[in-house]
Amino acid sequence: MARNSIKDEKQYEALREKGASKEKAARVANASAGSSRSTTGSKGGQSGKYEEWSKEQLYDKAQQVGIEGRSSMTKSELVDALRNH
Repeated sequence: MARNSIKDEKQYEALREKGASKEKAARVANASAGSSRSTTGSKGGQSGKYEEWSKEQLYDKAQQVGIEGRSSMTKSELVDALRNH
């Protein structure tokens, strides 16, 4: 992304100083420009902790994100695999 297309240069520079990639810093700076910053990056819906999910729900999520070997995993292995995916 060209530097002249950055909408919030100050935020872009702050993100770069914190170690964000150029692409990520530009994406965040442009997304928050012209909108309320309080909503940018806010936490989405609450899905609950993986430990509270059923094994079937964990399996379905593992299938959705493409975790291999999920059919032979225990519930705790599915939790670990999803967290580390």
